[in-house]
Amino acid sequence: MSRFMILLPAPEAEWARLPPEEHEKGMASHGQFQADLEAGGHRIIAVSPLEPSSLATSMRPDGNGGAIVTEGPFTESAEQVVGFYYIESDNEAELREICARFASRGELIEFRRRPQEDVEHD
Repeated sequence: MSRFMILLPAPEAEWARLPPEEHEKGMASHGQFQADLEAGGHRIIAVSPLEPSSLATSMRPDGNGGAIVTEGPFTESAEQVVGFYYIESDNEAELREICARFASRGELIEFRRRPQEDVEHD
């Protein structure tokens, strides 16, 4: 089995301005995605939305063995990671097809495979 991280980037400000019916369409799209994953035998290990990036705490090395801690996102960008799915699957091709269908409904997806050497050490 391989593991995959499905990151969900989105422009937070645009999402916040959408009318409730668009939010409902988005939730229905997630429901269909989850049903498609289940029907294909792909296991959701974890799934969650994330707090807005404005509530993030960023940490980076200070160069002296410590850390610089700042309130807010690590970088400024038009899109922020607003949620994720962590999936276990033995059929990457089908998983990619399901993700492509999810994206075709208006979702932004970043698909990443967990390095195989990490899985072997679990």
